[in-house]
Amino acid sequence: MIDQRILRDNPEILRISQRKRGADPAIVDELIALDQDRRSLRSDFEAKRAEQKQLGKKIGPLQRAAKTTQGADREAAQAELQQLLQHAADLSESVKAADAAATELEAQLSQKWLTIDNLVDDASPVGDEDAFTLLETVGTPRDFAAEGFPPQDHLAVGARLGAIDVERAAKVSGSRFFYLLGDGALLELALLNLAMSLASKHGLTPVLPPALVGPEAMSGTGFLGQAAENVYQLPQDDLYLVGTAEVPLAAMHSDEILDEAALPIRYAGYSPCFRREAGSHGKDTRGIIRVHQFDKVEMFVFCTPEQAAAEHERLLGWEKEFLNLLEIPYRVIDVATGDLGASAARKFDIEAWIPTQERYREVTSASNCTSFQARRLKIRYRDSHGTPTPVATLNGTLVAMPRVIVAILENHQNSDGSVDIPSALQPFLGGRSQLTPPESPGAPHGAT
Repeated sequence: MIDQRILRDNPEILRISQRKRGADPAIVDELIALDQDRRSLRSDFEAKRAEQKQLGKKIGPLQRAAKTTQGADREAAQAELQQLLQHAADLSESVKAADAAATELEAQLSQKWLTIDNLVDDASPVGDEDAFTLLETVGTPRDFAAEGFPPQDHLAVGARLGAIDVERAAKVSGSRFFYLLGDGALLELALLNLAMSLASKHGLTPVLPPALVGPEAMSGTGFLGQAAENVYQLPQDDLYLVGTAEVPLAAMHSDEILDEAALPIRYAGYSPCFRREAGSHGKDTRGIIRVHQFDKVEMFVFCTPEQAAAEHERLLGWEKEFLNLLEIPYRVIDVATGDLGASAARKFDIEAWIPTQERYREVTSASNCTSFQARRLKIRYRDSHGTPTPVATLNGTLVAMPRVIVAILENHQNSDGSVDIPSALQPFLGGRSQLTPPESPGAPHGAT
């Protein structure tokens, strides 16, 4: 949620941000109208409540006068008291109605605010997903033609290794699921261990968070807006399967006031992730690039707003360090405003080179969400004046298993079907330097 004072002080900022995102700026005018109506109704309630209190102050003395005076004075006091009691009864109903009307409109305003995405950073390039800015290219793609053999895609390489099985997964769960077997499973575990080792080295606290969360956590992180179509829901339990550990990590400190001296707080969460991939019909139907279930290590930071920009660069630096360890060519882009997602004000993506597609594909991202999520989740710290102030939150993917596995298998494959293991992963794979096809075709291969 955005600081609502902006709506009254400078609503054009909201309109500009909406236009940059390719969203409808008219919603800002709807918010203004709702806010004005809400303030009017709340003012009406407060006026009636004040009148009610003043009336209460008059009734007490009249009740005493009606009991203690005699004759005409007593009759006059009783008559006035009856009038005031009737007025008080009518006013009480009016106060209740005014409060109910104001409360209902406040609820409508809160729901409308949830449809507004975060304010984009002025530094983000403006446009649709193709309007990104290229920040850096690292490494040189292999020239397979010069080596005398055409590269095989990750599915073919994985099949020869006995490491990936999508056919049996489709039989069990449907399309866009997969089994990792033998060296495939060991490769994921090696990536997990390398990622957590790197995160721990840099001071991030490892976390194994819940993969099921309530609606407050999902909505608070911005995943029940434009991203809701990709969320799996369990209506009977009022729970959601997370599409990223960002959700439970962000919500972990909801309704808390954090110690400023402890900021920034940094976590690295490993979790299964679930995405419906709605709207992706016909895209990446072969292999394990776009799937419904996968594992991921997600970094998450709580910090002061002043620390956020530096933390954003720090997250990106750790992601680059991890990709460098895997010896994979990649590029870094500054994501365009039309492709940011609801919570991000600015986002950097790292895209790995995929030889058989002859293009770069996203494998990690790092987002600065400013105070957008913290306002929704009520996560604050006390500033130098002792005032509770929303923190800033940031997230960054250290490793998304399927796509990084794809990049390793395709970039490090050999003509004999083996795959060279990056040196940083070798300690987690029994010291081996290669993944090799099993002696019996079709059988999974594991480390010995």
